[in-house]
Amino acid sequence: MKKTITLEQADPVDIYGAGNKILDEFCSHFPNLKTVARGHDIIVEGSPADIAAFEGAFARLVNRRLHKSRLTVYDVEDIIDGDMTRDQLQAGGDSVIVFSTDGKPIKARNKTQQQMVKAYFDNDLLFAVGPAGTGKTYIAIALAVRALKNREIKRIILTRPAVEAGERLGFLPGDLKEKLDPYLQPLYDALGDMIPAKKLQDFIADGTIQIAPLAYMRGRTLDRACVILDEAQNTNMGQLKMFLTRMGSEAKFIVTGDATQVDLPRKEDSALMRGVSLLRNMKGVGTIIFSAEDIVRHPLVTKIVNAFEKAYQTD
Repeated sequence: MKKTITLEQADPVDIYGAGNKILDEFCSHFPNLKTVARGHDIIVEGSPADIAAFEGAFARLVNRRLHKSRLTVYDVEDIIDGDMTRDQLQAGGDSVIVFSTDGKPIKARNKTQQQMVKAYFDNDLLFAVGPAGTGKTYIAIALAVRALKNREIKRIILTRPAVEAGERLGFLPGDLKEKLDPYLQPLYDALGDMIPAKKLQDFIADGTIQIAPLAYMRGRTLDRACVILDEAQNTNMGQLKMFLTRMGSEAKFIVTGDATQVDLPRKEDSALMRGVSLLRNMKGVGTIIFSAEDIVRHPLVTKIVNAFEKAYQTD
């Protein structure tokens, strides 16, 4: 099927961008279509369903241009990501959560991740517990980025306890941010996969995205935000309570951790599983438990986790 889409309300240069940069970015999200731009006309060739999806998204892009001074490639991302319906994700299927910076879809890769996505929409507080490599933090951040792009929240806040530094950071070189950044780097890495570097820097600079140690959460009320506490196995009960009671209106809180990797001086001080046990039957609280079978890293990681768990159980 071939169809011609004619621009009637906008200048092609405003929509296509310099050197067709915006149009090329837009068309890259429809790889099964052949598109040719000729002045005010775009000739699209492919299946009827793909053409209909292209035409609908393109109309929304043109409408956005009518309401702002100029378009950028980020507007294309917003249009495409906005086409992902909440209902599809809420059903717990394998729909795309968000697209990576290189255009690859990020979606739940197994049933437990799908359950986590569904639980996120069904609850305001979500515990995701399991071994390293199961993607629990990555999925949590993808859900937060999606919510930010769809303007469901106004900011993302990511936090971890700085246990690896023993909370004694004075001997490390640099200012406080430089001292803490190595322990927050996994969070930066995940965000960098989903948000272009320049835009991520802007978000961090203006406070739209905040990455901070857990101690910085005290005294705050966090509303209209998706707040993720990572490595929660390294919190004690006082810290976990302090974090959870920061929840403001229209907020989503996600707590992730691995109960087998406690770095506290006394492992029995870990609050993660005690917090799960205390709250898991409360309305509005969801709990997802990952296992070694859910690991999505290198196949060896599953074998390594199983070996350590077996040794730990026999000690």
